[in-house]
Amino acid sequence: MLCTLSPARAVVRVSDKHIVEKLSENYPLLSIIVGAVLVSASVGPYQNGDTQWEFEAASGVLRWGMPYVNSFGNLMNQPPLGFYTEALFFKAFGLSITTGTVLIGLFGLGCIVLVYKIGEAWYGKTTGLLAAALFAFTPWELVLSRSFLIDTQCLFFSLLYLFVGTVAVRRGSFKLFMVSGALFAAAFLTKAYAVFALIPLLLMLVHYRPKSIGRAFGWLAAFFLPAILSSFLWYQVVSGQGMLAALFQGGVVTHNVSGVVPTPFFVANFLENYGLGWFFLDAAVLSLLVCVVYRKFRGTLFSDLTCLVTILAVLGVNTFLGAALNLKSPYLDSVKFDYQTLPFFCLLAASLAPKSLSMLKSAKLDLNLKKLKFSVGLLGLTLLAASLAFNFLYIHNLSTANYLLFRVEPNVNLGYSLFDPKSQSALSLLTVTQYLGFAIALSGLGWAGRKKLPLHPRQL
Repeated sequence: MLCTLSPARAVVRVSDKHIVEKLSENYPLLSIIVGAVLVSASVGPYQNGDTQWEFEAASGVLRWGMPYVNSFGNLMNQPPLGFYTEALFFKAFGLSITTGTVLIGLFGLGCIVLVYKIGEAWYGKTTGLLAAALFAFTPWELVLSRSFLIDTQCLFFSLLYLFVGTVAVRRGSFKLFMVSGALFAAAFLTKAYAVFALIPLLLMLVHYRPKSIGRAFGWLAAFFLPAILSSFLWYQVVSGQGMLAALFQGGVVTHNVSGVVPTPFFVANFLENYGLGWFFLDAAVLSLLVCVVYRKFRGTLFSDLTCLVTILAVLGVNTFLGAALNLKSPYLDSVKFDYQTLPFFCLLAASLAPKSLSMLKSAKLDLNLKKLKFSVGLLGLTLLAASLAFNFLYIHNLSTANYLLFRVEPNVNLGYSLFDPKSQSALSLLTVTQYLGFAIALSGLGWAGRKKLPLHPRQL
């Protein structure tokens, strides 16, 4: 007897299959987000004078409608949007610095998703996913996303306008590029260092070569108009500070105290010992070298060079401000001022994974360079695995400390400090939560790697 499925039952089975496919496709990124939430819950929130200062500014918005600090008329010397965003969150969920840190954590999760989306657009899903994992579990990101500071908000809006701008340029969509400009205005009104994400966006605009110079200038005018108008409205009309205040914010114009002599290597010291670590840095350098040396990876050369130029620009400006001009904040606050480079370090390092796998596969076919390709491919995967392992260990050590100091010079107690009044013991319940978060994230990466990765350089 022939049995057939009813139309309703067939639809249910097709629907279930579709849901399973979607869950399978999105599980790796979802696992990273869930893992990041669990690990974040095991550390912080971190506090210092800056977090209290910014909390006062957000509280001032609720009290006076303006980001005044401590008293009426004492205006915060930072752009206003971040404090108004925080005030809205406080209005809905209650006024406390712990509540505010939850908001910052949400922006941090948004940054993870945007790093994935940018990586997917520039390189492919494999690189985007690994870049998101590296970003999510870099102690640098974790500490700032668990501190009540506007820096993570600024990075979120910076990555958002970069992603939307990337899509707009590739599609040739003028309207979408205008949306990117509006998002840039939001980022710039959160913190001026949002300008650094303009570098990759402008490089992309040049790379895709607009049809005419006039059209390019029209796009740029439409892009920058929202930022110019909103800055004029705030700095000239509302606050009366004048437009120059948009460029000279906070401690950027304050010099170091007498006796403090910055060296040109303070940024490198921070990145090596606190920000990234040697494994991470080596993975980024090796990724760039592999792309330059092996012609088959030239399809990723533009993206790799875009990351490199952005990193060098941010670090170069901060080194100049701190070492050459002897300015206090760019020197002592490297953990904040170099933060805009972190997504691009992650993208550059993550792109090493598909390159390494490709070299391991091609080593079987190239007898002349078999040993070299196999060694470089194995080294690349080892560096990436070591970077993740180092990050996990570093995060665990951070979670058991109640005081952090990110030194800018070796063996000198100068740098950015934070306190964690709720640090945990080595075997606490929060530590178990932390390990669970790591395990979930790794399961997602393992699930993504269960299939054969694309090997064609245009698919990397």
